[in-house]
Amino acid sequence: MKPSCHRSLPGSTLLVAFLALGPYALQAADALTLEQKEEFLRTAKIVKTYSVPKGVTDTVRVTLSDGAVSHDASVQRINETKALFQPDSGPPEANFKDSYQFNIAAWKLARMLGIENMMPPYVDRKYNGQPASFSWWVDDVMMDENERTKKKMAASDQAAFTQEWDVIHVFDQLICNKDRNGGNVVYDRQWHVWIIDHTRSFRMQKNLQNPKVLARCDRNLLARMKALDEATLQKELGSHVSRAEIDGLLARRDFIVKFFEAKGDGALFDRPARL
Repeated sequence: MKPSCHRSLPGSTLLVAFLALGPYALQAADALTLEQKEEFLRTAKIVKTYSVPKGVTDTVRVTLSDGAVSHDASVQRINETKALFQPDSGPPEANFKDSYQFNIAAWKLARMLGIENMMPPYVDRKYNGQPASFSWWVDDVMMDENERTKKKMAASDQAAFTQEWDVIHVFDQLICNKDRNGGNVVYDRQWHVWIIDHTRSFRMQKNLQNPKVLARCDRNLLARMKALDEATLQKELGSHVSRAEIDGLLARRDFIVKFFEAKGDGALFDRPARL
């Protein structure tokens, strides 16, 4: 498994140690709308670059500032294709892609589906002249899923926690995320779930990767999935994914919708707003 922007750091100790922004800067950054965060990520000046542990593929962490607000971002430049790829475990994958472009596509799709409060914003921007995705660094990170599992810790609101994981499972099946693991699911101190690193997603395959993980679905998410169509996806995501990848997404969407329609209203829930 490749390391992600957050899981590249060995454990939550370094994650928390890197959160060196002052309280005022954090408050100012938190006050920005999603559109303002996107614009900040695109245009703010890079004032500091952090080294990352050896073995991280084309990922760096930077501090950005526009003169009034400072905030960190994760920069991913990976953009690889292989006719055949053999992962550390599991069968080989044909037409393999590992691309920063999928981070941006995942973010745009998350906004279309109403789950943008579970993912940091991603934008397209060059880093040292090289195309990359810049993502908003998640503040106040407490731990990732690997550490939570190791420590056998339970969320303060287990019902909300389970619902957010249900959303993750649906979203990952929709985008065919080949690399979801405990290192790229992080929790802030309010136990909010944040999903990061989607560079191995948006496969062309039309079947679900692992339908067994589907259990329940947020009612609004299901409605928005039903509303997806090729023309809108091409307009919103076409700069980052191919037509064949959009066709795969829509085919998987059809499977997911059919699955939850068969299960009925008992498999649906209304995810509460985050406080």
